[in-house]
Amino acid sequence: MRAMMNVLIVRTSSMGDLIHTWPAITELKAHYPNFRISWLAEEGFADIARLHPSVDEVITLAWRRWRKSLFQRATWREMAALRHKLRDTRWELVVDCQGLLKSALPAKITRAPLTGYDKHSIREPLACLFYDKKHAVSWDLSAVERCRQLYGKVFGYQPQGAPVFGVPPGERPAWLAEGRYAVLLHATSKASKEWPEALWIALADRLCAEHGLTMVLPWGSAKEKQRAERLAAAMGQAVVAPRISLKEAAGLIGRAAAVVGVDTGLTHLANALNVPLAAIYTDTDPARTGVVETPWAVNLGHIGRCPSVDDVMQALQSRRDFA
Repeated sequence: MRAMMNVLIVRTSSMGDLIHTWPAITELKAHYPNFRISWLAEEGFADIARLHPSVDEVITLAWRRWRKSLFQRATWREMAALRHKLRDTRWELVVDCQGLLKSALPAKITRAPLTGYDKHSIREPLACLFYDKKHAVSWDLSAVERCRQLYGKVFGYQPQGAPVFGVPPGERPAWLAEGRYAVLLHATSKASKEWPEALWIALADRLCAEHGLTMVLPWGSAKEKQRAERLAAAMGQAVVAPRISLKEAAGLIGRAAAVVGVDTGLTHLANALNVPLAAIYTDTDPARTGVVETPWAVNLGHIGRCPSVDDVMQALQSRRDFA
């Protein structure tokens, strides 16, 4: 039996980017079951890395928090502990699949062989200066496929077939009443990516009347909670979720009868969990940033093109397992 080998994956943020890495992790472990896979991630997204069953250890950094308190002793202690952790482990290889200075710098601390995208395939070409080996991967590919191709080049295999995220659904939340439900992911980072509230309300009416579903509306900020409460009040048969962790979100989404979401990380989580999903895009190109289209998931809309309620209903009704 081959000895276990330590491999470090570096992708620190954000939620969607970490989820896009899952299929590459699934494939890597299938080719090399003797790899012990560790993942370096920002503490706020570490639960996403932990959800993948092939990840043996998640190492967290807290740059978003540290940079607000750089002159505090506790911050320097935490940074020193991370440095020792990265240096004290003997890594066979470190892969920076994020391609930013903020990922390349901590990856270099390991003093292990470090690889990543070449300067033509990366968002911040300066990061390439830290890599011992670089690989060309086309920008024309989706984020998921770019990551799969990078891993294939690094570890010497050719990715085959459709991507497999490899993450099981979590447990249904205890706070949610019995019955079938749809999760409406209404919140996103930019107003231009939002879907009009009137359309959310009209969609909820149809999902309730035609399929007997209760709407569940998650949120992440005070502003998003106000929007969720406003929408739920207009929908009637709807529940505003409590504040939930990313792990709890996986349970909520993974057990849903349907998910409809705008361009946000939780929409990509739904994509990975193989639930009936209509992903709505109004300000970005779904060919680049959309979900992986599968029998369960489909992209709707485009830059400057807003899908209708009929579009969403037809998309859901054509998805596997939606009834």
